[in-house]
Amino acid sequence: MLQQPNLAGSVNQRKLIVVLLPDQQYELDWEGGDLQTEADTAELLLHNSLYKLYRQHPDDFLLALSLTQQLSDQWSESLRFLRRIGAAFIKGVARYPEMERLRLDATIPLEDEDVERWLTGAPFFVGGEYLNRGFIEEIWNGLHRGLASSLNQYSGTVSQWFATNCPDVQPTGRVYFHMVESKEGSEYPFSFLSTYASEKQAEGKTRHLPLKQALVEYGENSGKLLELLSTVHHAAESSSLIRELVDSGDLFYPIGLTTEEAYTFLREVIQYEEAGIMCRIPKWWRSKSNSLKLNVSVGDREPSRLNREALLSFQAELWLGGDVFTADELRQLLAEQEGLALIKGKWVEVNHKRLQQALDAYEQASKAAGGSGISIVEAMQLHLQSERALQVDPDKVEVEVEVTNGEWLESVMSELRQPERIEALVSTGDDFRADLRAYQTRGVSWLHLMKTLGLGACLADDMGLGKTVQIIALLNHIRMQNKERALLVVPASLIGNWMSELDKFAPSLHYYVCHPSVNKNIQEADALAEDIGLVITTYGMLAKYEWLQQHHWDSLILDEAQAIKNPGTKQTKLVKQMNASFKVAMTGTPIENRLGDLWSLFDFLNKGLLGTAKEFTSFTRKLRESVEGYMRLRQVVSPFILRRLKTDRTIITDLPDKIEMKTYATLTRKQVVLYNKLVKELQAKLESTEDGIGRKGLVLAALMKFKQICNHPDQYLGQQVYAEQDSGKYARLREICETIYEKRERVLIFTQFKEITESLRAFLEPIFQHKGLVLHGETQVSKRKELVDAFQSKEYVPFMVLSIKAGGVGLNLTAANHVIHFDRWWNPAVENQATDRAFRIGQQKNVIVHKFITQGTVEEKIDQIITDKLRLSNEIVPDIQENWITEMDNGQLLDLMRLS
Repeated sequence: MLQQPNLAGSVNQRKLIVVLLPDQQYELDWEGGDLQTEADTAELLLHNSLYKLYRQHPDDFLLALSLTQQLSDQWSESLRFLRRIGAAFIKGVARYPEMERLRLDATIPLEDEDVERWLTGAPFFVGGEYLNRGFIEEIWNGLHRGLASSLNQYSGTVSQWFATNCPDVQPTGRVYFHMVESKEGSEYPFSFLSTYASEKQAEGKTRHLPLKQALVEYGENSGKLLELLSTVHHAAESSSLIRELVDSGDLFYPIGLTTEEAYTFLREVIQYEEAGIMCRIPKWWRSKSNSLKLNVSVGDREPSRLNREALLSFQAELWLGGDVFTADELRQLLAEQEGLALIKGKWVEVNHKRLQQALDAYEQASKAAGGSGISIVEAMQLHLQSERALQVDPDKVEVEVEVTNGEWLESVMSELRQPERIEALVSTGDDFRADLRAYQTRGVSWLHLMKTLGLGACLADDMGLGKTVQIIALLNHIRMQNKERALLVVPASLIGNWMSELDKFAPSLHYYVCHPSVNKNIQEADALAEDIGLVITTYGMLAKYEWLQQHHWDSLILDEAQAIKNPGTKQTKLVKQMNASFKVAMTGTPIENRLGDLWSLFDFLNKGLLGTAKEFTSFTRKLRESVEGYMRLRQVVSPFILRRLKTDRTIITDLPDKIEMKTYATLTRKQVVLYNKLVKELQAKLESTEDGIGRKGLVLAALMKFKQICNHPDQYLGQQVYAEQDSGKYARLREICETIYEKRERVLIFTQFKEITESLRAFLEPIFQHKGLVLHGETQVSKRKELVDAFQSKEYVPFMVLSIKAGGVGLNLTAANHVIHFDRWWNPAVENQATDRAFRIGQQKNVIVHKFITQGTVEEKIDQIITDKLRLSNEIVPDIQENWITEMDNGQLLDLMRLS
């Protein structure tokens, strides 16, 4: 018997999810969820046992998952998806005719149409962007290995294996039913024949013979004959047609079928196959080409004007058997007898109920088309919920409603989905001081096209691919073309980043920061100078200054747009009330991971595209019933989302292996007070201290204290609270690590202070919802290898906090593809050594290095000195740490330390 998961063990109050990885691999992880009922306890016990099996034998886990019958609403969509593939594999095994003979050598074919259906109908889950045929093939191969291992340990027949492990599935017997079209002019339009797979083989291959030969082969051995016909008798229990063939003996001979008999046979094929009989029937019955459907085509011609309100052409057609039918022709079919009819040289199904439903839907669609047209957003809505838009109740109507884009609309949507097809006509200007990479240039063109169309755009490139510089390039282009004004809304911790990037890349793009940390006397829009093309503010300021909400903005840009993922918050409601012609959302987080977040974001970008919250909830409830719903949802949202991955082959060749970025944080009010107080104390001490060792010690001690204040006030004060709101760096750390966690990537956080390592761990564990690791100078040597092995293991350990002295050399931590220097060592050689714990031989991913700098402080000023020195001389600052700073005179030192 196949070893099923052991239901004993500890209860984990979470549910199991599947995380896809870039290399066509996957891992299982846990996502938070509270234990509510005893039923949930059993569910979690099952998931715990599945996880344990995955850790020990991944192939056995795949097979056990495929055979699991206990599916409840608590199962994650990603685990359901993996099981869907496994269930298809088990079905393939059950229907594989040579299974008993080949056993361990059997190869279950992976059907192309199944792969396509899984790819297009996959739910949204973590790492879903890596889903491709290669991943499905890897799963399929794993299932083969798991099955072979199970059968190798099982002494019974394959049928007995199914009875033991999967009693609800009837494996295919050796009887086959064949139905084909007869030659033209035949008395009976269809022919029927039963065959069987003989046990007498020819050259190692199974022979398929007419069923009547079984009477000869088995002779008086009635037991063998009954065993052969067991699946037939099983089918006869629910089918009067098969029962009559058995009772009359016609089952053993070729016979003709009337259209009525053929129609009955075709409708019952599923029953026969579930009984274990393989059926060979005409392809047109199984394929959709035989189906009756209403096709609505939108946007065949380019509208007279191009914007969000542009009206697109709208045309409805009826299709049957792969041909277009007029309404009158369908009405004529209503006069025909139900069943199979030969029309236009093809056999089609005549179903009065569905014909009438199709006509009603056609008339409703024609009424909708009778107006002046529909907008682009309305056209995309049709794709998502065509039945609702055309007032067709899918629970009562069996007609397929298909929406297609016309020639012009399809060309536009194709460009939006594939930015490389957009003609690059956007000029960033002579004074734009950045060399955009090819994919970034395409991104700017894509944003410009979206603006031209008046459609909201989500720029969701991976962290490190330069979303900020693409937005700046677009704004600089707009500045040269028109007098427009954009509003940029960011978390307070990102103000410094944006100011730095704007000054660096687009010095002619004048901006105004609406935040008291930069401008104490806030001016309203009308009072700003005419050349101000960009206003920067924070989510918190929107509620404070009404003029931000009342002013009409040409463009409204949200950075870290996951800030509006919760539609019920006051902040989200305020953002959605903003008045703007063009809206952009920036995020490095995969927005498809949670459908509620997706709806809220699109309710901002293109209101109405995904319906109301109630309508979208109703739609998502039905996704499990029909995987085509995910395909439609993806089709609708994908043109509005530009997401490039560091793993894309078209991107990775354009990127360095190590991406270094300066990440700016702003001081909180508490940090500012302590910082200024320390500057005054230093000034007083410098004035009363003579040059020498004492002065050097004073300066180095002050530098250490300034670093501590920039990290967190509690570190400087020796307290242990470490509240997030008291530190700009902690707020910035959360934003970065939330994105890292959404992609289930890993990060190393370096600090020179051992005393803050435990605080960082305590802060990060709730963000990652997993335990992290800490390594510093007091970590026992014997435990270091244990920590490294744990971090490098297959189990998801999201972060390690290291003191730079203890962890800066000698460790191999290539599981991480992010490195954060929480506080700066101010020695590039030492920092690079630490970074190389991840960026070294064996690293398969691009490594992103985040160097934290607190804006306006000694951290920013020393960083600029080092940058200038490296740029001028390409030399490393002396290795004697910060000793070079002590050589400055008092005036230089105070200028370096003061807040600016």
